[in-house]
Amino acid sequence: MSQSTAMLGLFTETSLHAGTGQMLGVIDLPIQRESHTGWPCVYGSAVKGAMRELAEKRGHKKTWVEDVFGPEMQNASDHAGALAITDARLLLLPVRSLTGHFKWLTCPAVLQRWQADCRRLGLPDGNDFSVTNLIENNKALVSQTLKEQDIFLEEFRFKTQPRPEIDKVIRSVAKLIGREPNEIDKALKSQLTVVNDNMFAHLSRFATPVNAHIAIDNETKTVKTGALWYEESLPADTLLYTGLVAQASRKDGNKKANEVLKHVVDDLFSDEHPYLQLGGNETVGMGWCCVKVLHRGN
Repeated sequence: MSQSTAMLGLFTETSLHAGTGQMLGVIDLPIQRESHTGWPCVYGSAVKGAMRELAEKRGHKKTWVEDVFGPEMQNASDHAGALAITDARLLLLPVRSLTGHFKWLTCPAVLQRWQADCRRLGLPDGNDFSVTNLIENNKALVSQTLKEQDIFLEEFRFKTQPRPEIDKVIRSVAKLIGREPNEIDKALKSQLTVVNDNMFAHLSRFATPVNAHIAIDNETKTVKTGALWYEESLPADTLLYTGLVAQASRKDGNKKANEVLKHVVDDLFSDEHPYLQLGGNETVGMGWCCVKVLHRGN
């Protein structure tokens, strides 16, 4: 094959701040978002940089890093890398629920785009279900194992509608989360909630955590003048995914596409340590993601 493809599920185990720089709004340091939808994301360049850094830390710099990711900046004109990495797109967003544990929120547009990404990468997952776009503002679709009830997400009240197609969604989504299958299946059945696209757009914009930060003057032990800022992040238990498309090495052609992809899925994300740290504030433990590889044959 001329190309080899895979998808990485990125399940945040700590909060993640992939920032865009300072803004002139209420939030000084917002997270990265898609311009047309407003949904949170992590740009592909940030994902690629984090993966390259991990490969170098693991001691692969002198073996296959340049084949896969390309040469250093000063030699960038020599050849391109052999691995294409897409933006990390949002699939499940944890949202506070006033009637119980948090809910994993998604919407038809998010699920349909994930299905399209699976088809483009040649993956069978995500193609065995269909979720209607016609969901009322005050309704939410849940697993058929649950009862009809009223739930609150942030300040909004919803009437749940148990549907069998949500259980099909759960079976597909669970393959992207690197936890014990029975554990994650049980959690998704109780917490996965599908709302309409407009409601999801609102909650994904205004339900993300925003934390205040200060700097302390070492002499006075009080807040430095002007040293107050607000930083947005994605909460722990967010599920993102990114697509990988590998081609033969452009360095000298000695690695085929499947060998390039194998370096990433086997050498970087083994079962013993399937983790990637994304975004900023790594020294305070932010950005740790559990990585699950999804490819043909999963």
